[in-house]
Amino acid sequence: MAKKDQTTDAAREKDREKWMARFQVRLAMQPGVDRAVVLHAVKDVTAHCADTGEHPRTAFGDPDAYAVQAAARLVPTDRAARARRHDAAVDALDSVLKRAGDVAGL
Repeated sequence: MAKKDQTTDAAREKDREKWMARFQVRLAMQPGVDRAVVLHAVKDVTAHCADTGEHPRTAFGDPDAYAVQAAARLVPTDRAARARRHDAAVDALDSVLKRAGDVAGL
C-alpha cells in the first residue's frame, strides 16, 4: 500500500509541476508581463497551495485561463496596452520584411 501511495504522490507532484510550467509560460506570453510579474504570480499560487494543500488546478482552474486573469490583475493597464501596440508594430514590420524578401527572392 505504501508503494501505491508513493506512486500516487509522484503522479500528483508531476501534474502540479506541469500545471505550474504551463501557467508560467502562458503568463509570460501576456502583454506587459515581465519577470517580476511571473515571480509574484508563482509565489501567490505556491503559497496558496502550500497553505491549503490544494492542487493548483483545483484552486485556480485551467492554467491558460488563470494566466490571463493573473496578468489582468497584476499588470497595469497602460503597460499592457503599450506592450500590445509594440507587439502589433513588430508584427507589421515583420510582415513587411517578409513580403520584401519574397519579392526580392530572398
